[in-house]
Amino acid sequence: MSVVPRPVNILLVDDDEINNFITVKLIKKAFPDATISTCLNGRLAIEKLKMLFAECPEKIPDFILLDINMPIMNGWEFLEEYKASNLDPEKKITIYILSSSVFSNDIDKAKTYESVANFISKPLNIESIKEVFTLMNFQNN
Repeated sequence: MSVVPRPVNILLVDDDEINNFITVKLIKKAFPDATISTCLNGRLAIEKLKMLFAECPEKIPDFILLDINMPIMNGWEFLEEYKASNLDPEKKITIYILSSSVFSNDIDKAKTYESVANFISKPLNIESIKEVFTLMNFQNN
């Protein structure tokens, strides 16, 4: 019996609502069945993840696309809280830093986090989205 791939589940953490709208549209164009939720800062994302792990573990995202520069809790603070909270001990979530930063120190810093798979530069395009999510064996149904 073969396993039917399920749609990818993504949490987008970025304070730019216009960018979020565009990113969601691009992901949906590449993967129409994808489930995408957004949080406007790291604090809201941590709270959402804690709730999902406690109440709806089947809805835990496969991926987090994380901006660096946000108010309230930025991407680096999110990563520190995520690690300190041990939210994902089984490492079910893959995190990608999604940033317009061109500073090599941000890219190097991202590599120091075990939970971060890669650094993706904004703006996203269909090809970069397909590359990220196809590599992880998620497919369109």
